[in-house]
Amino acid sequence: MKYTQAYIHSIGYELPPVVVTSSELESRLSPLYQALRMPAGQLEALTGIVERRWWEPNYPLSQGAIAAARKALAVSNVRPDEVQVMIYAAVCREQFEPATACKVAAAIGISSEAAVFDLSNACLGVLNGIVDIANRIELGQVRAGLVVSCETSREINDTVIDDLLKNRNIETFKTSLATLTGGSGAVAVLVTDGSFSRDPRRRILGGMNLAAPQHHGLCQWGLTTAAALADGLSERVLTAARQFMSTDSVAVLRYGVDLGLHTWKSFLTRLGWNADTIDKVICHQVGNAHRESILGALGIGLEKEFSTYEYLGNIGTVSLPLTAALAEERDFLLPGDRVGFLGIGSGLNCLMLGVEW
Repeated sequence: MKYTQAYIHSIGYELPPVVVTSSELESRLSPLYQALRMPAGQLEALTGIVERRWWEPNYPLSQGAIAAARKALAVSNVRPDEVQVMIYAAVCREQFEPATACKVAAAIGISSEAAVFDLSNACLGVLNGIVDIANRIELGQVRAGLVVSCETSREINDTVIDDLLKNRNIETFKTSLATLTGGSGAVAVLVTDGSFSRDPRRRILGGMNLAAPQHHGLCQWGLTTAAALADGLSERVLTAARQFMSTDSVAVLRYGVDLGLHTWKSFLTRLGWNADTIDKVICHQVGNAHRESILGALGIGLEKEFSTYEYLGNIGTVSLPLTAALAEERDFLLPGDRVGFLGIGSGLNCLMLGVEW
């Protein structure tokens, strides 16, 4: 994919108020640690994550997305009724239907002629939303579109911690480690054709996506059912939906790095770049092992990448764009920089975008 008139006009984000340290999570897991004779500090040592943020209990996902969207629009020259595409791209949704995007669109006053829908692709959702809007811009269908996301990890962490305390074994801990890295947050990315600004910036040059769907079973998050008898006199069985998450972290890292390397080579060829001419990269935020492995495999120095996982954890679809926004605020991303967005998600899927900042 290549683009000539698609720009990241602005990025808005919302950080949750509740800070949860790795030490706090380990305190809740102390019976497990005692059973496995593990010393405290393992969670931070294995992931590099000191803390992450969670929303308050029962916080509506749409509210986070709405807050981020309003911030993205507030710093732009784009009115809500000029947004012609509204995409909600998080893993987490409020309901199976309607699309969470509808609630966000109604709250911020999106035009009734806009395309409004949800999009799902694990941690790549927001990047896929950016590509969708950029494609519509190149086709001359729209001038502006907004992709939003709000992720929450409180609920799945509570469930996994309960499971760990019931099943005090190392295998359950291994498949639950990735879940314990989860953070929460919201982001909104406004993509336009550049006509809303006299001097548009952050031009999307193009990108590449590759897939390895044979590895779809390595990281799973969904609903299972727990059966319970309605009463002692009846054969009737009630089922209650229950979240579950299981990740083979070692295999995800191994095959993810391999897919990332293949995507990287195709990405450089597609844009006519080489590793030396890229000024900065923003990766999906997972943890220190992933960061060191992927950057090492791609031949990118750590000084070229801005990381947030240490204090925000893995926020799924929100991680990469929110990290880019923080990197710009802190003068890490500068006008004229050649920037690579390096995204990877369960499936496995990899998507890389090149942006002239």
